[in-house]
Amino acid sequence: MTAVRDLSFTIAPGEVLGLVGESGSGKSLTSLAMMRLLPPQAQATGEILLSNGTGTARNLLQLPENEMRPLRGSTISIIFQEPMTALNPVMRVGSQIAEAVRAHHKVSRQEAWDRAVEGMREVAIPDPEKRARDYPHQLSGGMRQRIMIAMAIVNRPQLLIADEPTTALDVTIQAQILELLAGLQAKFKLAMLFISHDLAVVSEVADRVAVMYAGSLVELGNQQDIFRAPAHPYTRGLLAAVPTLKTERSRPLQTIEGAVPPLHTSLPGCPFEPRCAWRIPDCARALPPLAEVTPGHWARCPVLNPPAPATHGV
Repeated sequence: MTAVRDLSFTIAPGEVLGLVGESGSGKSLTSLAMMRLLPPQAQATGEILLSNGTGTARNLLQLPENEMRPLRGSTISIIFQEPMTALNPVMRVGSQIAEAVRAHHKVSRQEAWDRAVEGMREVAIPDPEKRARDYPHQLSGGMRQRIMIAMAIVNRPQLLIADEPTTALDVTIQAQILELLAGLQAKFKLAMLFISHDLAVVSEVADRVAVMYAGSLVELGNQQDIFRAPAHPYTRGLLAAVPTLKTERSRPLQTIEGAVPPLHTSLPGCPFEPRCAWRIPDCARALPPLAEVTPGHWARCPVLNPPAPATHGV
């Protein structure tokens, strides 16, 4: 079975790309593929190109494991969804950050510890010298997430993948984490892939937005284009389902009829076709290509975005 197909996007230095979609759309699978952390039974094909800043790029899928391992946690870092399961429960949090330092730099234990404490200070953990000696269970959910962020940025990565970094947090802590990530991203000029199912969060942090559905990229564009002029029926449905201050309380919230197709279901055409109000027979026959709606704004819908008619010279 194919979990993700025909997926392509770029992230420029200093840019935040928001990757949105329902649970099961392939967002986290995409991040694991980028880190080369897929399970043994999974296989990724194509190219994952990482620029070295000099005009050349390496295809991560072709690197042997002994060359890929040094890139994880240094050039490319990831913040996982649930910090309590990602952190070692029987190891002090400062030691876990220091371990990430020593994995990529030949430094003494004391220097690694000092860098860990400094990393905790950068993510606004109060009294980092003392809190570095705490175990994960002694910290709140927001603090644990800050530890994960410190671990991800302590080696100054080129690309930071934030996989649902605020899902399990309350609104107040969520806002603090988002503000922290924005500050670190600007300070260190990070390229960031921000993965979330929360459209409101993505609208706050992303420069560009990629929308996934059932393993396919259905729309890609600047944040303003996606939220002000969505060009794919799925994106329109997502935005229409989000209540706002102008939503009439007497009316039920809008929903998208149907359900996401199971992973084992192989659909030759557009995966959203069974739920789409604009579908035509061609949608079920083959996956529509991405069409450029406006400069830099792409959508995979031949009905709402028909291809331009061919022009012939006289």
